[in-house]
Amino acid sequence: MNQNPVTWFEIYVDDIERAKAFYEGTFLCTLNRISNPEFEMWAFPSESEKGGASGALIHMPGMKAGGNSTIVYFQCEDCSVEAERAAQQQGKIFKSKFSIGEYGFIALVFDTEGNMIGLYSRR
Repeated sequence: MNQNPVTWFEIYVDDIERAKAFYEGTFLCTLNRISNPEFEMWAFPSESEKGGASGALIHMPGMKAGGNSTIVYFQCEDCSVEAERAAQQQGKIFKSKFSIGEYGFIALVFDTEGNMIGLYSRR
């Protein structure tokens, strides 16, 4: 395999505007609308020549937010900073920054829709 195995992710939400505000406020970025007549989708910024995966928030009739067993981890400079921002954006910190040994640190937070996401940093 010549590339990272993950190429795209979708985070299902019930209230797209609330979720969009949460992620933009937590990661200090602007999401971009992807036009589709069947669902509303807002993509995270991405550059095809850079590594890693990108994805989007999606509101699709019949698909509820939260309750799944997959966690998407977002790269951070210091995951405690984004965890605090998540709490300020009406999210909830599930587990504050903790060490995962030689691999760095993670924090776990819930977004405004009940989805748990991971925050990862080397320091």
